[in-house]
Amino acid sequence: MGASLKTEAVVLRSIRYGEADRIIHCYTPHLGRIGAIAKGSRRTKSRFGGRLEPFFRLNLVLHVGRSDLHTVTAAETLDGFSALRHHGPSLDSAARACDATSRLFETDEPHPGVYHLLVNELRLLDHQPEQATLANQLAFRLKLLMAAGLAPQLASCAACGEREELFGFSPDAGGMVCTACQANAFAIDPEAHAFMVDALGQPLAQAPTATPRALAQVERAVTQTGEHHAHVRLRAAAAG
Repeated sequence: MGASLKTEAVVLRSIRYGEADRIIHCYTPHLGRIGAIAKGSRRTKSRFGGRLEPFFRLNLVLHVGRSDLHTVTAAETLDGFSALRHHGPSLDSAARACDATSRLFETDEPHPGVYHLLVNELRLLDHQPEQATLANQLAFRLKLLMAAGLAPQLASCAACGEREELFGFSPDAGGMVCTACQANAFAIDPEAHAFMVDALGQPLAQAPTATPRALAQVERAVTQTGEHHAHVRLRAAAAG
């Protein structure tokens, strides 16, 4: 017989399955990313109601059987983040945050910090809709890279250690590079460099702002870092 377990979880994705079931992908603090099936959850009188939709933060009780797909036996809402569901940019930012988390952290390896980072992002988008910006999305992704051990080296040349005349960004080297090591790098303006430094050092609610040109350079740095070092293609970020 299988065992039961309890966990907090954020629903990343919800998929209709069969005539009345639903499969959910969740991120948890101590089980990493998990998949579960909620049998009969799409029936009108289902005990789950609508709480198995994306972005819900839940207390789940799961039955663990022989399959990698657990079975949801109970679900209690901790936070539905209802306000962000009525604000288009917040809803879009939440979806992209969940998607980035799912792609960069797709295994059952526990990362409690990632779980709390995602919860903080959803709470921020729910309480402060003005935070649903491209700058916020990029700050969140930079923090995800840091949690994955892929934070770009920004204080000195990632190739030789030189701290002066940093020219551009090299995904291969893993960060900023100087003029002597600029092969395969693309130009990064000082404003984009400063944005990355500040975004990694400040809370999400204090994410810096930058011009569209600088943010485009930051997005390229983030995207290519994920591709080169994690073999993950992140969805394009989008301005609110």
